[in-house]
Amino acid sequence: MSRAADRLKRVLHHLDGPKGSISASATSAPALSHVHPLTLRYSLDNDVLSPDQRLFFEENGFLHIKNLVSGEDIDRFRKEFERICRREVTVPGLLVMRDIAIAKTEFVAHQKAVSKLQDFQEDPELFRYCTLPQILKYVECFTGSNIMAMHTMLINKPPDAGKKTSRHPMHQDLHYFPFRPADRIVCAWTAMERVDRSNGCLVVLPGTHKGTLKQHDYPEWEGGVNKMYHGIRDYDPQQPRVHLVMEKGDTVFFHPLLIHGSGMNRTEGFRKAISCHYASADCYYIDVKGTTQENIEDEVKEIAFKKYNMDSNITLKDTWAFRGRLVQGQRTSL
Repeated sequence: MSRAADRLKRVLHHLDGPKGSISASATSAPALSHVHPLTLRYSLDNDVLSPDQRLFFEENGFLHIKNLVSGEDIDRFRKEFERICRREVTVPGLLVMRDIAIAKTEFVAHQKAVSKLQDFQEDPELFRYCTLPQILKYVECFTGSNIMAMHTMLINKPPDAGKKTSRHPMHQDLHYFPFRPADRIVCAWTAMERVDRSNGCLVVLPGTHKGTLKQHDYPEWEGGVNKMYHGIRDYDPQQPRVHLVMEKGDTVFFHPLLIHGSGMNRTEGFRKAISCHYASADCYYIDVKGTTQENIEDEVKEIAFKKYNMDSNITLKDTWAFRGRLVQGQRTSL
C-alpha cells in the first residue's frame, strides 16, 4: 500500500457517517482512485489533485498551490487597481472600501485611500482573474464542471494606523452566502506580493471546515471594525492556527466553513491580494430569515438601498443572483 493510500485510510476513519466508511477495495488498493468516491466529501475526482493534495484538503480544508498565477498577470491586475483608484475608469456595481481608521482622518489620494475593491465582476481586466484556466482547473476539483464566480475582491490591506483596524476578525465565509451546499463552494485567494506575518497574511484554523456555521457579529475592538468585517462571536483564540506565508502568484483554495482571518499590517506598504469565491452552478439559494445569517442580510439590504437605491424588500438571495457570473459550463441553478 502506498503512503498516500495508507494516510487516506486513516483519514477516512475520522469522517462521520456513511461518507466515512471504507470500501473493501480501499483497504488493499495502491492508489486513491480505488477508494469509493463517497468516502471523499470535500473534493471531486478529476485527476488534477494528487492523492496527497486531496488528503490534505480533506483533513485541513485548504490547499496552497505555489506560483499558480504569473507575475505578468498580477502586474496587470495591479495596474488596473491603480487606474480605478485614480478614477480613470468607472466600474458598475463596484464597491470601493476604506479602512475605518483612514476614513476618520483626512482624505488620502489614490490607492492609499482604498482598502478593498469588492464586486469587480463588471471590470473586464480584473474579472479575467476569475477566468484564468489554471485557477479554474483547481476550482473544478471542488465545484464540479459548472462553475459560477460569485464574489470578487481585491484587498489592499493598509499599514495599520495604530488602532489595529487592519486586522480581519476570524470568520467563516459561508456567513455571507445564501447558497448551498457548502462543500461545492470554494475560494481562490492569490497573493499579489509576498505576504507573511509582518504585513498580515491569512491565518487559518485547520480542520474547522468540518464544523458548522457559527454566530457572527462585529467584534468589540477599541479602534473600531471595518464595514461588514463580522467575526465569530465565541471565537477561541487558543485554537491551533497556521499562518499562510505566500509568495507573489501563490494561491490558496479553501472551504467556506474554514475559520480564518488576517493580522495587522505592521509594514509601511500595502499588502495586496486578489480573490474570487466560486460555487457550483448546481447550488441552490436558501432563505436566511430566522438563521444566524439574518444580520448580514439586513446589512446588505441597507447598503443596497443607500448605494443603488434598490427596493427595501430585496433579499440576500437577490443581491447574489445579481452578482454571479458563469465562468465555465452551464448556469443550471444559481
